[in-house]
Amino acid sequence: MARKSRQEMRWFFSVGRRGFASASSLAILSPMSSPYANHWALDQSVTFLNHGSFGACPRAVLEEQSRLRAEMESEPVRFLARELPDRLLTARVALAEFLSVDAEDLAWVANATTGVNAVLQSWEFKAGDEILTTDHVYNACRNAMVRVAERSGAHVKVVKLPFPLRHEDEVTADVLGAITSRTRFLLLDHVTSPTGLVLPVANIVPAVEGRGIPVLVDGAHAPGMIELEVARLGASFYTGNCHKWICAPKGSAFLWVRPDLQDRIRPSVISHGANAPTTKLSRFRLEFDWLGTDDPTPYLCVPTALRTMESLVPGGWPEILVRNRTMALEARRILAEALRASPPAPDSMIGSLAAVPLPPSPTGPPASAFDTDPLQDQLLFEDRIEVPINAFANGRLVRVACQLYNHLDQYRRLGQVLARRLGLS
Repeated sequence: MARKSRQEMRWFFSVGRRGFASASSLAILSPMSSPYANHWALDQSVTFLNHGSFGACPRAVLEEQSRLRAEMESEPVRFLARELPDRLLTARVALAEFLSVDAEDLAWVANATTGVNAVLQSWEFKAGDEILTTDHVYNACRNAMVRVAERSGAHVKVVKLPFPLRHEDEVTADVLGAITSRTRFLLLDHVTSPTGLVLPVANIVPAVEGRGIPVLVDGAHAPGMIELEVARLGASFYTGNCHKWICAPKGSAFLWVRPDLQDRIRPSVISHGANAPTTKLSRFRLEFDWLGTDDPTPYLCVPTALRTMESLVPGGWPEILVRNRTMALEARRILAEALRASPPAPDSMIGSLAAVPLPPSPTGPPASAFDTDPLQDQLLFEDRIEVPINAFANGRLVRVACQLYNHLDQYRRLGQVLARRLGLS
């Protein structure tokens, strides 16, 4: 996020909670509604509490993508071969300002998992090396680490974090305490997917990088959820999605690579840039900017998404962050009360996602990431509520997401439905 907004951010955090209750009460146009919901094309028959999985595009962003696609199809060669490099640069500059980085250090990728794979597959590991991560890591990224380790003889070491957590310092202590003389790499989530926690990346990264160990931060959920200045974190690599909280189209994400490491990182797909002359652009730019024929409109819509979201509320992005976080904390309180549960982490570790423990599933955890908990299916098909039920630590969690189109009444209803289905009411 641009530096000019940090003062505004501090102001919103100081007064946002006092003003949220009155503001939200005024915003109740009808039960289960938000005054911002009409900006999205979501199915109004479904209570959609799962923005975190794939995001959702405002109508204005979808309209811009349709316009760009029509322009591309009217003259594909002009659009893709002659004009695309400049268009990608314009979009990258807008995103770079939002992330407080240099645009030349950003590469467009389809999603954060693609960014993780590009870095891991480019890095050189040898037998006996340890690749460190935590048990809150995203499953797809865990699989990428395992694959790289299998090919090189390295070992993936998973740090088991205490859960529930009393303080974020527990995470810092456990991660740093797991580093050994064999540790060669750390993959760390900024915001965890299964548990919805904001990890203390700003404390961990400098300590690990200071030992000469490169850190790849998987910030899939972070852009548009929390205040973010990527370069200031001090990590070697950072990847994040634009299709989640920035609300750009699906297939828009970025990989940031520290300048001195860019010549070591190559995309997972090798294409024309591999042997193109580096007279105007770096090898990093040449390789990542063109992987082959694809639809680039998700990347080109990022500036529109940034502007559209910023325009929805008077305080722009700082206000969005505060509104969503405040709603997430209140939603967590509502669910915890309805489910007779305790929040599993301190407020300081909550962004726009929040998870609350549920009783274990009587059928056991889903067999794979492609399967869903039966309770999740019941909530959608019988109660018309879309919300993930995540298996974690021999139990399961309900994880809610909070975006401008949501309303607290939706979480109250979820709490009532869950309490009834679980025999708690």
